Amino acid sequence: MVTPGERQIPSMKQSLSVSGQDWYESQSMSHGIYRIRETFIANWLRCNIWLVRGSNSDLLIDSGLGLHSLAPILATITQHPITAVMTHCHFDHMGGAHEFERRLGHKACDEMYHQPMSSEINVSAFIRAETFRALPYEGFSVNQFSVKPAPLTGYLDEGDVIDLGNRTFQIFHLPGHSPDSIALYEKKSEILFSGDAIYDGDLYDTVFHSDRAQYRQSLQRLKDLAVSQVHGGHFGSFGKSRMQEIIDLYLTGKGRIEDPIVWVNEQLSKESR
Repeated sequence: MVTPGERQIPSMKQSLSVSGQDWYESQSMSHGIYRIRETFIANWLRCNIWLVRGSNSDLLIDSGLGLHSLAPILATITQHPITAVMTHCHFDHMGGAHEFERRLGHKACDEMYHQPMSSEINVSAFIRAETFRALPYEGFSVNQFSVKPAPLTGYLDEGDVIDLGNRTFQIFHLPGHSPDSIALYEKKSEILFSGDAIYDGDLYDTVFHSDRAQYRQSLQRLKDLAVSQVHGGHFGSFGKSRMQEIIDLYLTGKGRIEDPIVWVNEQLSKESR
């Protein structure tokens, strides 16, 4: 999906390879938050990698596809120790988790961190030539794509709190998209990091371990939450009114990804217009 004013990036067919230091882009948001994205991955797949600054330590929320190390771009922002939290176990969010000594997530999908390329995940629907605007390294091919195992070093569950010194985040367990989906909520600022529980796009409830009934319950729960800003797992950030619109649309049976291959083809068609 290409939005107005967004930079057009060369396609993979042009065999442009990109160095690790140029693979990521960062954007400073408010409240000591940075959004990091993989510049040369299609917008319809690349996840938002969030860095949250604290007085004692920092928090990394999700880690992308892992095609290049995150260390160089993180070093331009912080020298603090970093705890990496995965909002869920899918390959587009935990690809770089292996880089971090402290890796936290929900235990419901613990096995996926040991075998992230499980045959049950429909990786080929999303990892295809059109996914890449440039090669992560010379000689890369789609068939070579893989994600390194990164077993969790600790678990998070409903009600747990992460303390960064001057700010704290409460963990919500929001199953539906996946059994292990979590969100992080800062009560003081009313900021929610929602992973793929909700983002400003079609919600994906047809993964092999998705549960639509649980998804509806999780979204109903969020509907009444006091929220100033939602930083989702994909696309742009939004406020409470937009969050409620996305939830209402889903609850009517719309705004969802039923067939990922069809959905990706639709995104490619929009890009070509």
